[in-house]
Amino acid sequence: MSIHLVSPIKTEDLQSKSESVSIYSHPMKKPPLSENFAPYLALIAVQLSFGSFPVVGKVALSVIPAVGLVGFRVGLSAFIFVLVQLVRRRFWLKERIDYLKLAGISFLAVTFNQLLFTTGLSLTKASNTSLISVMIPIFALTTGYIIGTEMLKPIKIIGILLACIGVILLIDPTNASFSSETTLGDLLVVLNSLSYGVYVAISKNIVTRNGAFRSIMWIFLFASFFCVPLGVYSMRNVDIQAITPTIWLCILYTAMIGTLVPYFLNAWARARVNPSTVAVFVYLQPVVGFMLAVLFLGEHVGLNFIASAVLVFGGLFLVIKKFVPIET
Repeated sequence: MSIHLVSPIKTEDLQSKSESVSIYSHPMKKPPLSENFAPYLALIAVQLSFGSFPVVGKVALSVIPAVGLVGFRVGLSAFIFVLVQLVRRRFWLKERIDYLKLAGISFLAVTFNQLLFTTGLSLTKASNTSLISVMIPIFALTTGYIIGTEMLKPIKIIGILLACIGVILLIDPTNASFSSETTLGDLLVVLNSLSYGVYVAISKNIVTRNGAFRSIMWIFLFASFFCVPLGVYSMRNVDIQAITPTIWLCILYTAMIGTLVPYFLNAWARARVNPSTVAVFVYLQPVVGFMLAVLFLGEHVGLNFIASAVLVFGGLFLVIKKFVPIET
């Protein structure tokens, strides 16, 4: 019989093994809950800002022309963006080709978007505009699929359709009037929705690479080269001295709260979530507008609004929810 001696296990060996196991078996830390929801909170703030613009903007438009207001919005926003970036010393883009890309994006995001919308709104009914605007997420999702940045997942398509139905239910299509008198305005709003949807779909990578503030600064800077001269020209027959302080405050509001803040938050969120998610939050605008009317104008909440809100928020949930398949 042979006896095999087993060397005793040292305490140090056990300690080192346990440490190595703990290092490799330690689960990855999940980002804080605030980071997960921050882009969605930003997108809600965007809709609140954009939703308040028509009310304040209408006051300003009673005195100055639509193109003039666009010039003020774009010019003031560009000036503030540039000033902030000069102070932060984050002015120049990381790659030369990005200047050309952002110049092209600026036409879709600001120049075409602003001019087409304001001009189209003046040539058609507000209900027509709201109804046509439900096409923005559809344009964004389709463009994203074509360029390979979006997947046409059934659950996402269902979510967008549910939210779309909810908005249509709230707007009530019977209020719309698509006649020969509004054809040109309706067409301009369709082109506006297309330009904004394409902008949302194609801008994610360049915004992520350069940062939201720097990217949106160059977008507005390029857009100001066109919008500001057009705005100045449209103001040639307006008596500037007759513009009251209230109107100037409305103009400042449309530039800051109605333009600068939502465009920046939109770009910041777009670098963190899918383009279709950014686009589908557009459906919150009519809901937010109606809620503000209830709070400040005393309008009545009916079953129509409740059903619409359920469909819109249900659709948003399906679009932003990350469904993980269950293993069987």
